[in-house]
Amino acid sequence: MEDVNLRSHSEAETIQMGEHFAARLRVGDVVALEGDLGAGKTEFVKGICTHFSVDDLVTSPTFTIINQYAGTTHEGDPLKIYHVDLYRIDSPEELAEVGFDDMVFAHDAIKLIEWPEKAAQLMPSRRWDVRITADSDNDDVRHIAITAPVPSEVA
Repeated sequence: MEDVNLRSHSEAETIQMGEHFAARLRVGDVVALEGDLGAGKTEFVKGICTHFSVDDLVTSPTFTIINQYAGTTHEGDPLKIYHVDLYRIDSPEELAEVGFDDMVFAHDAIKLIEWPEKAAQLMPSRRWDVRITADSDNDDVRHIAITAPVPSEVA
């Protein structure tokens, strides 16, 4: 997939874009979600979780740091989704305390990480990057830039 630039006009549209994007995800993928507070990162995550048939209420894990959801893969198999919010993390020690390093490299789940810059040293280089920014002229409009992972080299 090549890089994509989208324009959302509402929260509902941002959720739909997340749902559409999720069709590209596979177990083990990491999605780094960047954007200011209120940009729409969690709305995008709601769409991803909708695609994977998550029944739980999807909310930002600002205080819990990591939420785990149960969903279903494209093939109908059980799927774990980790939704991580690193906004309140201030040090590598705090990342270790919440088990971030083990979680981010888990091969049995999809990992959705808000505020990935807080864990820059631990983020895998192979990941999806999603950048959501508010439009400077219209508070309801969001620009969503999606950068696909660089394919792994074949040995």
